[in-house]
This record gives sequence, C-alpha cells and structure tokens, in this order.
Amino acid sequence: MLFESFLWLLKHRPWILLFTPLWLLRGRATLKYEIASRARPNIENLPLNPEFMEFLTQQSGSGREIILISASDERVTRSVADHLGLFTQTFGSDAANNLKAEKKLWRIQSLCADTPYAYAGDSPADLVVWQNAAQIISVNAGSDVRRKIDSLQRLSHPESREEDLHFDEPQRSSALLRSMRPHQWLKNALLFLPLLLSHRVQETDLLVAAFIGFAAFSLCASSVYLLNDMLDLESDRLHATKKTRPFAAGELALRSGFLLAPALLIAAFCCAALLNSEFLLALAGYWLATLCYSLRLKSLLFIDALTLAGLFCARILAGAAAIEVTATTWLLSFALLLFFGLALVKRHAELMNLRKQGKQETAGRAYRVSHLPLLSTLGPSANVAAIAVFALYALGDSAAELYSQPLLLLAACPGMFYLVARVWRLARAGELEEDPVRFAIKDKISQFVIALCFGIFWLAI
Repeated sequence: MLFESFLWLLKHRPWILLFTPLWLLRGRATLKYEIASRARPNIENLPLNPEFMEFLTQQSGSGREIILISASDERVTRSVADHLGLFTQTFGSDAANNLKAEKKLWRIQSLCADTPYAYAGDSPADLVVWQNAAQIISVNAGSDVRRKIDSLQRLSHPESREEDLHFDEPQRSSALLRSMRPHQWLKNALLFLPLLLSHRVQETDLLVAAFIGFAAFSLCASSVYLLNDMLDLESDRLHATKKTRPFAAGELALRSGFLLAPALLIAAFCCAALLNSEFLLALAGYWLATLCYSLRLKSLLFIDALTLAGLFCARILAGAAAIEVTATTWLLSFALLLFFGLALVKRHAELMNLRKQGKQETAGRAYRVSHLPLLSTLGPSANVAAIAVFALYALGDSAAELYSQPLLLLAACPGMFYLVARVWRLARAGELEEDPVRFAIKDKISQFVIALCFGIFWLAI
C-alpha cells in the first residue's frame, strides 16, 4: 500500500513527492504517515486472493476472532477493514511506529498473551511472527519466502500447533515477463526501416548498429510498460481485459516494478551508449515523451493518438540515427498519418467493448461511446491520406533516385488500402482486439498482404 499510495501521488499530485527524502530522513513510519495523509488510492478495487477470502469468511462465520495488523499506515488498514467487514480489531503503523517484524510480534503477543495464534502474511519480515505462531498461513508468498518458512525454527509449543496453510503462490517469473510485454517489441522493428529503405542491409556494421538500437528501444519500452501499468492500476482494475495485467490483478508485487523499471532503463541507455550521441538523444526523447504520455497526455482527447503516432516516428528517427542516415519527410509524413489512424482504431475497439458492457466512457481516458462516429471518420481518413502520401512519393523524384522501377511501388497501394479497410471493418463490427500488435501477430491475411508489399518493394529495387 505504500507503493500504491506513492504511485497515486505520482499520477495526481507529483510535486508533493519532492518532500519524500525529508520524510524518509525522519524514518519509514513518518514516510508512510505523510504519504497516507495525502494519497487516496481506491480501496474497493484492490485485488484480493479469492481462496484466502473464502477461508477468512468461513473462520469469521465460525466465531473465530480475526485481527488485521499491518505495517501499512493505520488509516489504510482501517479503510480496508471497513470495506471487508471481517475484522474485530485493526492495527497499523502511525507517525512514530512502523508496525513491522519485531514490533508487530510484540503487539500480537500483547494482544494474545499466552493464547496461541495463527498468522497470515507474505513477507520475509513476517518470519519472526511466524516463528512464534501456532499456525503459519502464507498468502501469495514468493518461493524464497516459502523456502525460509520450511526451514524456520519454530518457538511455539508443538501441542498448540495447527496445520500450516498456503494460499496461491503466484508464478511471478511468468507474471514479470508478461508485464514487460515482449510481444510489443515488434513495434521496434521500425528501427530497421531506414536500413531497409536505404538499401544498405548487406553492410554488416550497420546491421549490428540497428540490432543494438532495437535492443535499447525494447528495454526502454519494457521499462515504460512497467511504469505505465503501475500508474494505471485504478483504471486497469475497472477495465474488462486490462484488469488481468499482473500489477492490476495482484500477481506481481509493486516493489518488483519499482526495482525492474529503472534497471531496464539503465540497461537501455548502456546499449545506446554503444552507438552515437544522436541515437542517445533520440532514445532520451522517446523515454521523456512516453513518460509525459503515461502521466498526462494519455488522458487528452486525440492528443494521446497523436503522441502514439509521434512515438512510432521517433523509432524511425532513432533507426536512422543508429546508422547515420537521414529519414525523409516523405517517410515521416506517411508514418505519422498511418499510425495516427491505427491509434484511433485502437480507441475505437475499446469503445466498442465498452458499449457491449453498457458503459459510456473509459476510465482514465477522455473518450466516450458518443465519439465512435467521429473516430470512424477521422481514423480511416488519416490512413487513406497516408496511402496518398506514399503514392505521391512513388511518382516523385525521390523514389527515382533509389528505385530502378519506382512506378512499380504503386502496386503496393491496393494492398495497403485493403489492410486499412479490413482493420476498420473489423473495428466497426466489434471484432477487433484492443491490441493491434496482437492482431497483427495472429492475423494470417494481414501477414500475407504485408509480405506481398515487401515483395513489390524488392522488385522495384
């Protein structure tokens, strides 16, 4: 809850976080107290372990006393207790005391006196409490914690002990990989586009540079996805499909994201340092733009789609910087219009799903179901304009300098138009996935048409 409250402030009142170093100097308890005084995370949508909740409900129904005692701030624990209605007493940290480890054990022993108790937890800090417990209950504990539990030297009297219980140990390695969204790295293949279009793919040094750039952008993108998912916890938990994302569903601890996101970002810039300063600046600009998108721009009508289109163009510019060539205005104009239209088709698909659920607006976004007609007009228009830009390029002098048969490029236009029309037809019918990348990976027809277009490019060369 400390991490969740910190993220709430980062998204809603980021300037307050400037005081966190001062609060931390006064101790962890003060830090929790000050953050809890200002943050308002949604308690009602917190992910719960269903099996453990059923167990607690059964124990409460049988008359067993259940106490909520947590190192979270006492206002947070009271809010959780009020929401669930299962606990006879509630205890949490205050401005002076961090109710954790030995301090938590002392409080439990003062409550229970000589009466045996069972304790449910998930953290290494709980080991000292478990050591003295008559029953160990672990909930969503990692494999390292489970190993320490198994080797724990128990201090409670053997005759008072009950059978230990373990609820749902998540596959955190799998959840961590899913949170990094490796399938989205496909977008970073755009970094190879300048290399392909400059017809220099046979030059090994440039190919290696492009691969290094691809790795840097993929690491940076995963860092951004982690941060984005942590900032979007509240809206994702209200979303029909995004609620299954690892952070939103509680499969992955927020502390993992706080550690991994900066580590991936540092690794990305280490890769970028192997190339030139222009690429390093392009990566820094991409990261800054994605940060602004996650914090604010994604909630602005149409600005979010323009930002996403700009991020695709940033990949092309970075690919050009990696091999030290210049991306043409023709290419950037085509990409901006194409990806602006595809960003709108993603919003269209989300709104269609909302309409099926009887809802009118997306959580954390500015779009409403009433915007569907506008998206259905503006999106396809942008995509058709992109194809028109490509056709003008094929008819111009720039294409004649690079292709022996530039007019043959026009043969790719019908394929592009078919792809755009197919995507929008599926979107309007409510049959398109909200993630266009997953659609591209699965859709064999789209893959065939794209391969056909690349074949036309090769013949034109």
